[in-house]
Amino acid sequence: MRVQHSQVRGPAKGGIRFHPQVTLDEVKALATWMTWKCAVVNIPFGGAKGGITCDPKHMSKGELERMTRRYTAPFSHSSGRSRNIPAPDVYTNSQTMAWIMDTYSMTKGYPIPGVVTGKPISLGGSLGRNEATGRGVFYTIECACEHLKIPLKGATVAVQGFGNAGSITAQLLHEAGAKIIAVSDSTGCIYNRDGLNIPELIHMKALVGHVEGFPESEPLEPADLLALNCDILVPAALENTIHAENANTVRAKIVAEAANGPLTPQPDRILEKKGIFVIPDILCNAGGVTVSYFEWVQDEQHLFWEAQDIYNRLERVMKTAFRDVPQYPPGKECTHAHRRQHTRHRPRGRGRTASRHLSIKGAQRRASNSAETV
Repeated sequence: MRVQHSQVRGPAKGGIRFHPQVTLDEVKALATWMTWKCAVVNIPFGGAKGGITCDPKHMSKGELERMTRRYTAPFSHSSGRSRNIPAPDVYTNSQTMAWIMDTYSMTKGYPIPGVVTGKPISLGGSLGRNEATGRGVFYTIECACEHLKIPLKGATVAVQGFGNAGSITAQLLHEAGAKIIAVSDSTGCIYNRDGLNIPELIHMKALVGHVEGFPESEPLEPADLLALNCDILVPAALENTIHAENANTVRAKIVAEAANGPLTPQPDRILEKKGIFVIPDILCNAGGVTVSYFEWVQDEQHLFWEAQDIYNRLERVMKTAFRDVPQYPPGKECTHAHRRQHTRHRPRGRGRTASRHLSIKGAQRRASNSAETV
């Protein structure tokens, strides 16, 4: 399935996930998220998302390639660097994007690198893309700490989810002097009140595929990680991690939504009453789509930037967006993005966008009537 939510600001942009539990409603909601996310960081893309219901852990490389190419072929007519631009997501990677680019390019007769982002560097990918989401999370946490006057050096951090975004965020926070006291992944959770050695943990995860059993750590129940007394909590796994039943146990001062939709609607209100500062996902994890935009620009210009140039541009975009987004009550997180969508409609004679504020927490309920399924 492939859903295009909006092309008002530019090509529909969004990742493709391979997961046994992915559904059409989920993809519609994620496409809506992408629209607001692109608007918040002020990049000229709309929102899209794609997915295949499968279990890639039990598929061979050949099976994944054939499935990806077959998935790409039917929607080639609605794709293209000016219409619909996929990217990696859950259980997809640069190899998946290379297959999509190659399949699409075969229909045109020449290479078109701008049709996807997150490609291998050798095929027109961008430096800095792999760590972009984690870097964006880190920059917004820096801003939040500055806003709340919490020193980042020495701050205690718990990271729920140690995939790409979670591990990169943890690494950058560790380098900045923060103390990562707990980390979890799909196999287990570990804790060390004096701080985990993040470079060694990343190395072990790359070797054995899990964090469980890391030396100088003790096991912790995954549910207990969310309730740790820490300065910063980073939910970086899948949706709906913090819900009405466990929101009252959260004791962090800052919750940085590195995942898409880690909070259900009720926790927004609960955490606000507790005085917990939440960095919403449409801002916090927008680093990935921002560097995807950088990659697309480089492909269009046939001119590629140095890694430090990309980091500097990303930092400027994320910190500007953090300063620009006003503090709205829960349920109106998208007002700033809504206004940017609105200003793109008016000069083109398209009338107004939605007549009411859109709450991302209700996006899944509302997306079904506003998204085009390809």
